[in-house]
Amino acid sequence: MSKTVLVTGGTGFIGSWCIVDLLKRGYDVRTTIRSAAREGDVRRAVGSQVDPGDRLSFAIADLTSDAGWTEAMAGITHVLHVASPLGREAPKDRDALIAPARDGTLRVLKAAVAAGVDRVILTSAAATARDRATGQSSEEIWADPEDPLLEAYRRSKILAERAAWDFMRDHGGKTTLTTIHPGAVFGPLLPGIDPSSVWLIGALLQGQPARLLNLGLSVMDVRDLAAAHVAALEVPAAPGQRYLCTGHFLWMPEIAQILRDGLGPRAAKVPTKTLPNALVRVVALFQPHLRMFRHDIGQRREVDHSKATRDLGFRPRPAGETLIDCAASLLEPRKQAA
Repeated sequence: MSKTVLVTGGTGFIGSWCIVDLLKRGYDVRTTIRSAAREGDVRRAVGSQVDPGDRLSFAIADLTSDAGWTEAMAGITHVLHVASPLGREAPKDRDALIAPARDGTLRVLKAAVAAGVDRVILTSAAATARDRATGQSSEEIWADPEDPLLEAYRRSKILAERAAWDFMRDHGGKTTLTTIHPGAVFGPLLPGIDPSSVWLIGALLQGQPARLLNLGLSVMDVRDLAAAHVAALEVPAAPGQRYLCTGHFLWMPEIAQILRDGLGPRAAKVPTKTLPNALVRVVALFQPHLRMFRHDIGQRREVDHSKATRDLGFRPRPAGETLIDCAASLLEPRKQAA
């Protein structure tokens, strides 16, 4: 009998690609959505890559409510907990995203343990495994959630992961936990999926910001991230582990150049000039999309993902392919309409 995997957040960028990867590998999939009205959207998105047939089902559940999680876990053998608030507007309240991130994660874990699920794979973030003061990253490092320079999104990811490990240590039983820590995730959007996760590429294509920032990102592909999640369901080494899954470090001017070179006239609006670092830090205070990055300006942060390569077979594809595929999907509005 085929294993059934629950993917939380099937309407999201990462969740939708996780569903595709699982179906291609022969798994049955159930995904959570907050409204039954979104079922058609998910089927269309996934169906652009693989025929889900009767192997894709849905459960109504929300991270902010206990309702629906027991039913969502019925008959489930493995869980990919991908759903989490993105916080792209960088709310000034540092606690604004904690309830859906931390409390939502605990809801998922409690339901999974009660249902006797074998493995839970939690999507965390590379920032949770980074010492901000030194810039060092490793699976053994824990970022300080009380760091006053942390904004709401990164703080919520740290607290959610800490709560997850604490809960599993005390209550996990036979259920195991693995956490995946991606960098900046780009790549193609499936039709109808909200583009907010890749807003940066969309902004560059529209000429925003007018001048580039000296900001560096570890670019990784959503398809490689999905594959890493599925590998963590299967390999013997994964239970109880944290995995940094990051890609190639690029400065924003390098990202812009890749877009201009790869897209030609379609990238005509992509900026070419760069703002001085000091000015960027001031501008970021007034730009919600940039506020969360203001302390990263000019900081080069290389991340070692050799553990994920060794255990999960994680090998990020070239960043240029990821960025061009992402931009091309954004430039095809008819395929993005739900």
